Amino acid sequence: MNGLHAVVTGGGSGIGAAVARTLAREGARVTILGRSIERLRALELAGAHCVSADVADPESVRTGFRSAVEALGPIDILVNNAGQVESAPFARTTLEQWQRTLAVNLTGAFLCTQQVIGGMSERGFGRVVNVASTAALKGYAYVTAYCAAKHGVLGLTRALALEVARRGVTVNAVCPGYTDTEFVERAVAQIREKTGRSAEQARAELVAVNPQGRLVQPEEVAHVVLWLCQHDASSITGQAIAVAGGEVM
Repeated sequence: MNGLHAVVTGGGSGIGAAVARTLAREGARVTILGRSIERLRALELAGAHCVSADVADPESVRTGFRSAVEALGPIDILVNNAGQVESAPFARTTLEQWQRTLAVNLTGAFLCTQQVIGGMSERGFGRVVNVASTAALKGYAYVTAYCAAKHGVLGLTRALALEVARRGVTVNAVCPGYTDTEFVERAVAQIREKTGRSAEQARAELVAVNPQGRLVQPEEVAHVVLWLCQHDASSITGQAIAVAGGEVM
């Protein structure tokens, strides 16, 4: 990773923070992008460039990536990690929820990737890693918008991988199962609110989805991202790699 410039969106916590730390530890110059500049700076990642931006806002994305290039040079690695999920039965999913979910999870990846793919292709090297979800590979009840968005991310990954296959650029998706992050904590809170179960019971319900009987750790996802970003992974492209303890095969 020495000398490579990596941009990690949604880098303020959870998987994004773990990815940023892992890439920095391996020698990459890292730009962390997120909506809260305070949260990004609180990571105290030495040498990192912190950028406040909303991936669903085209102008904010353009400004944010321009700042990244001005600070640390051309971008070699993009990790599209920013995302959000809202749960609701399909019949009660509003158009606003639907559009908001697709804007952050799918359109955000599109906008950010457009900022870097041309330069990567011209220089003959680049890595785009989309942090999708097992929701890109299967369905989950009560999160139809999220599943639709993540399935879209996987389609974007596969199509773009073919377009840039001869240009030294790879595009892959990493698909974590339930991971020990704020996302899970919010899911636990929602289960408690809607079912009356205790936090322990709600968490156990999520853990039971994983055949290993545990939550995935953010660092485990980060190490898969690191592998895909390395020069030795140049033949891996257009793939969806599940990090889910055997939940999907």
